[in-house]
Amino acid sequence: MNELNDKNESASRSPAITKAVKILDLIATSWSGSLTQTEISVSLNIAKSSTAHLLSSLEDAHLVQRTPEGYMLGRKLVGLASAYLSKLDTVQEFYRFCKSSPVLCTETVRIALLDKADVIYLARYEGHPANHLTPSIGDRMPASLCAVGKAMLAKLDAEDIDDLYQDKPELPVLTEYSISTFDALKRELTKIRQQGFALEMEESTLGVACIGVAVSSRGINGPKLGVTVSSVTVTFNDERKARLLEEVTKLATLLGNPLHTELHLPQGNQ
Repeated sequence: MNELNDKNESASRSPAITKAVKILDLIATSWSGSLTQTEISVSLNIAKSSTAHLLSSLEDAHLVQRTPEGYMLGRKLVGLASAYLSKLDTVQEFYRFCKSSPVLCTETVRIALLDKADVIYLARYEGHPANHLTPSIGDRMPASLCAVGKAMLAKLDAEDIDDLYQDKPELPVLTEYSISTFDALKRELTKIRQQGFALEMEESTLGVACIGVAVSSRGINGPKLGVTVSSVTVTFNDERKARLLEEVTKLATLLGNPLHTELHLPQGNQ
């Protein structure tokens, strides 16, 4: 393990910066949120003197701050993260991912906002002409009729769902496969919570299957967003479902947590 670290650092153009980043990562993932100089030195196998110099430089830059318990992340990181997020356009990230994904680039993918008991489609990536009948940008759809709507509803508390549908024991239908009652919807939402995604089989459009995944909200009052990918039912087998689910889940993770360092965008058609 130490040899691997040594190789990585020797290949780095700036070993000091590489070590400083490792220190920040280590503090960020620590259980208590702070670590002593000795704990950092031992965990990263860095000499005590080098650790002291690195921590001093990080402290001068306000990237870490010293407390009686040890070193914790500094306030400067909050400002940097805020600056990054303020320039992040969710819709542009959505289009960039779809275009780059070898799986989604040939599909119809949409991002939607939950508005009470409806969804509003905010963006649409058109990768499959056969799905042109599915909702487009600006369209509104009852959440109970679509995969992305059900995925977002499943994230709500039971009391909030009851409030939304207290006067709607019967739900709107578009096809013979649509969920038509609130009781049936509640059973479906329980299943979605267990499996982590929603499935729609010809419930809003005959011949079309959709997978929906909710995007993690940024803050308790953040917008309720979700992403969905559509496929024609004639080609929607278990293998295809698994591939589409894996990719649309990656997309939802990216949109919900743009600072996620382990998520790598596909390198296909950039």
